[in-house]
Amino acid sequence: MESVALKRIVEKMNLENLTPDIEIKGIRITQPDINRPALQLTGFFEHFDAARLQVIGFVEYTYMENLPEMQKREVYDELMEYDIPAFIFCRELKPDPIFLESAIKHRIPIFSTSKSTSGFMAEAIRWLNVKLAPCISVHGVLVDVYGEGVLITGESGIGKSEAALELIKRGHRLVTDDVVELRKVSDDTLIGTAPDVTKHLIELRGIGIVDVKALYGASSVKDTTNIDLVIRLEDWDKDKEYDRLGLEENYTEYLGNKIICHNIPIRPGRNLAIICETAAVNHRQKKMGYNAAQELYTRVQNSLARKHDEDEDDD
Repeated sequence: MESVALKRIVEKMNLENLTPDIEIKGIRITQPDINRPALQLTGFFEHFDAARLQVIGFVEYTYMENLPEMQKREVYDELMEYDIPAFIFCRELKPDPIFLESAIKHRIPIFSTSKSTSGFMAEAIRWLNVKLAPCISVHGVLVDVYGEGVLITGESGIGKSEAALELIKRGHRLVTDDVVELRKVSDDTLIGTAPDVTKHLIELRGIGIVDVKALYGASSVKDTTNIDLVIRLEDWDKDKEYDRLGLEENYTEYLGNKIICHNIPIRPGRNLAIICETAAVNHRQKKMGYNAAQELYTRVQNSLARKHDEDEDDD
């Protein structure tokens, strides 16, 4: 199961630690969702998911402030009996002394943030969804071309890195070369990132390792992008039939998500960078509602219909 250290969340969200004596090093988060324990503060614990981060907003805080001291001790102790990773108070709210005492007794860390409750939850859930998403590594090159994430795959030495380098020189941005980490953040979205070791680097056979960011500047690289299109490079086979119209889409699947895939045959003289650019723009056009292949089909059908009508008029 994927997990992320609580310490990383604290650093990412810039949280203030209200219980510095509690060790958080071994605490890990396994759930991308967040819980506001309003019902639990009333004593209702059925279906309570204690593995989530527990966020205290203004509503929960106001309710807690108005509880009698005896009831506070009972409810807080019952709540803290669960294996909760941490409590986070939003809007710079601070826990009352009884809550703080109970948390310290049960070794549950408490943090505070100045962010609004909804704003903090949205940001934390988005970040956790990415970090906890199912992840696989694939061999290929990922480039952002006109805002479309293009994953270029194919056998080693076929020219993926060279195509990516030409795209970078034409103003597009490299995400990663050689190894692409794919994360499924939703049923519709895959994102690709680079391993920390190879970030911003490209391997060119005969030259070696090239630092793209150092050579072409910060505008030539990008940390992450959605996977919108896959271009699979393969050696030209004169006996194989290749799609010349594009009326039917081909797909490849990663982590259960289907991504449109183009099989591009390679032979001397073909400019891979221009092919990748054209594929990206064409894909973008299709998302905007225009399909060139369908337009050609419609024109042919209309031409045949007119010819048929003319033949009937001649008769």
